[in-house]
Amino acid sequence: MNAAPSIRPMQTLVVIGNGMVGHHCVEQLLNLGALDRYRIVVYGEESLRAYDRVHLSEYLSGRDAESMALSEAAFYERPGLTLRLGVRVQEIDRHQREIVTAEGRQPYDKLVLATGSFPFVPPVAGAEGTSSLVYRTLDDLDMIRAAAAGGRRGVVVGGGLLGLEAANALKSLGLEAHVVEFATRLMPVQLDDFGGAALKARIEALGVRVHLSRATQSIKPGTRYRHCMRFAEGEPLETDLVVFSAGIRPRDGLGRAAGLTLGERGGVAIDDRCRTSDEHIYAIGECAVWNGTVFGLVAPGYRMARTVAAELCGGEAQPFTGADMSTKLKLLGVDVGSIGDAHGKTAGAVSYRYIDEANASYRRLVVSADGKRVLGAVLVGDNSYYDTLLQYAQNGIAPPADPSGLIMPAGKAAPALGPDALPATVTICSCHNVSKGAICAAIDGGCTDLAGIKACTKAATGCGGCAGLLKQVFEHELSNRGVAVDKSLCEHFPYTRQELYGIVRVEGIESFDELLARHGRGKLGCDICKPAVASILASCWNRPIQDPGLVPLQDTNDTFMANMQKNGTYSIVPRIPGGEITPDGLLAIGAVAKKYRLYTKITGGQRIDLFGAQLHELPDIWTELIAAGFETGHAYGKATRTVKSCVGSTWCRYGVQDSVGMALRIEDRYKGLRAPHKLKFAVSGCTRECAEAQSKDVGVIATEKGWNLYVCGNGGMRPRHAELFATDLDDDTLIRYIDRLLMFYIRTADKLQRTAVWRDGLEGGLDYLKAVVIDDSLGLGAELEAQMQLVVDRYECEWANALKDPEKLKRFRTFVNDRSPDPDIRFVEERGQPRPAEPARDRVIPIVEELTQ
Repeated sequence: MNAAPSIRPMQTLVVIGNGMVGHHCVEQLLNLGALDRYRIVVYGEESLRAYDRVHLSEYLSGRDAESMALSEAAFYERPGLTLRLGVRVQEIDRHQREIVTAEGRQPYDKLVLATGSFPFVPPVAGAEGTSSLVYRTLDDLDMIRAAAAGGRRGVVVGGGLLGLEAANALKSLGLEAHVVEFATRLMPVQLDDFGGAALKARIEALGVRVHLSRATQSIKPGTRYRHCMRFAEGEPLETDLVVFSAGIRPRDGLGRAAGLTLGERGGVAIDDRCRTSDEHIYAIGECAVWNGTVFGLVAPGYRMARTVAAELCGGEAQPFTGADMSTKLKLLGVDVGSIGDAHGKTAGAVSYRYIDEANASYRRLVVSADGKRVLGAVLVGDNSYYDTLLQYAQNGIAPPADPSGLIMPAGKAAPALGPDALPATVTICSCHNVSKGAICAAIDGGCTDLAGIKACTKAATGCGGCAGLLKQVFEHELSNRGVAVDKSLCEHFPYTRQELYGIVRVEGIESFDELLARHGRGKLGCDICKPAVASILASCWNRPIQDPGLVPLQDTNDTFMANMQKNGTYSIVPRIPGGEITPDGLLAIGAVAKKYRLYTKITGGQRIDLFGAQLHELPDIWTELIAAGFETGHAYGKATRTVKSCVGSTWCRYGVQDSVGMALRIEDRYKGLRAPHKLKFAVSGCTRECAEAQSKDVGVIATEKGWNLYVCGNGGMRPRHAELFATDLDDDTLIRYIDRLLMFYIRTADKLQRTAVWRDGLEGGLDYLKAVVIDDSLGLGAELEAQMQLVVDRYECEWANALKDPEKLKRFRTFVNDRSPDPDIRFVEERGQPRPAEPARDRVIPIVEELTQ
């Protein structure tokens, strides 16, 4: 008789903390099959499950909390895994091996502390209560938003990474932002004096006031603002709210009370296996201290989490032996990078510096005394050097004979370190510890596109800073395996979008059929090349998109010159240049909306959207709108959309230039301009930035001397601040630079590529773009301006053109040869306005769905 197999009893594993590191630990545990041996209970003090704190500021830019979650809710709903949110752990009873909460006691066999850190608020008289806030959680941001209501000025105490992020948050809320820093420079941990000075110059150019060497002593009631900050030296500063971001402290209270060994300056002490002084308790992330160091970045916390997960699951745990604190950041749109021994503290270290005071750019390279190793670097203003320098530093690659070439401007710099020079052990993604070897293994395992690589390895899914390098390595490794990296637009055109644009311009091609016959394959084209070529033809020649030869190329929205909504109706967006509209214009829009029972909504771009129009109604509606003086707003096209403006010097007591007048000039010039992707502009009349110009593709901010130009920002799924491009421009120079910039973008960008992504891919970065546009380094200035003038001269409202042609109007019928309305559309009311009906069942909508976004 055989003996019954032994069954290992299930143990209970408790994880205290559901931040990014705690969540990553749970992910790793599940990947290693931990639910076969543990019941896992996770406690989170916040009411929300783990969310992305790296991009915390996006919450104030409109991103909702749910979209920031690191996992779907279903992740924590699997058997054997329990998530307790909004529950604070009060005590660890090490003798009974239990944790204590307000709900009772929870036994554990193993315990992981991932309690993170808390913001340090210095002992300042008056800092308690509503006068001060911190910048750490989504709840903190909600409190900041509430405190900013009705305020004019906000101050951040602390000029480090989070302090500058907080200042950006205050700016996004419409406040005049100030930063107060105790040290003599910004970001004193990462930057040296020169780097700090360059960063200060760039930050102040963005409208943020910086006060250095200021020790805050007290906060008292103010006279012109709510509060008055007093310093050990210098004049007091009044403000409506104070946000403290003066560093972090480990949340080690549970460990301290439980008698665990702590570091000299706080933090629960851990060994190389992340074990505390109690063999049943582990600590990871910012609550832990290893070898006297607390690691305040997410990547080291992830490494600790992987070590603990392997340890608990009986796998081969890679010891935690410290972490590289190199970091690449974008603060208020300004590139900042710090690598390795950035301050040159290594004995005998030699530094090379590149200083460009005119553009507030700075680069420092630190090499060993013998010149054979790159030890560290500092970058301010241009992070295009970062990936190459990081690989030199991390992998011990010998620098060139003249190391200064690694930080020189484009044209004088040493060649970039190619993917072939990187060993398999090199870390490409530090957040998820993905090596080049792991990427190669994923390719060998069948991953043939970037999306597959990211899904398989998680590379570039953390902070995203390695995305560019990942793409280089991926394409290089495909080529090494004899797999051609096909950059063709589609099966019909063996060219990139940029190459096709050049062919169209040089050969003067004005039709898809001619382009296909001369340079393509097949007879029909597809849903990739048709819209792309349509955009190229429009950008080059600006012919009406309803012309017979062009209509078949358009996607659904362009075909009907309106945005199709989910129920088959359409939205109508008349152009309201600069947001300026007359009372008669408002009445006209209101009359149209009322007559056709359209739902109305004012957009963030200062226009009025009209929803719920049926296809056959579009010509009638536009006939009335055009008669009232309106034009198409191109909301349906990859084209110039809006030019947002504040009221400027005409009305505002802070305005220094006529922002509305400039917005009208810009919108009138670029309306109808087709591009690889939509374009949004804004003009602010002062540095208070009420038009939010720094989140636009082209942003203009008034100064006492003229206009500051910002470029390549966007407020899309991955918001990016625009970068300062030129300062104190007169009106005509501003327009000339925008002409060149937009036409250079149209000429060189990929299909459906936003300006921010395009700029990130430019070799040489912002300095290169300045050279092309401002210095005319390629000798293209006059040509780009002439191209733009051709588009401007040929502008015609697309709806006005269509209304003049009976043949074009035949397209706007719900059913072929039938003028009847769609009988399945019914309207109901929502908040007192008509709301489009739900889509009818069992009905074919006679249109082609849009296949490209």
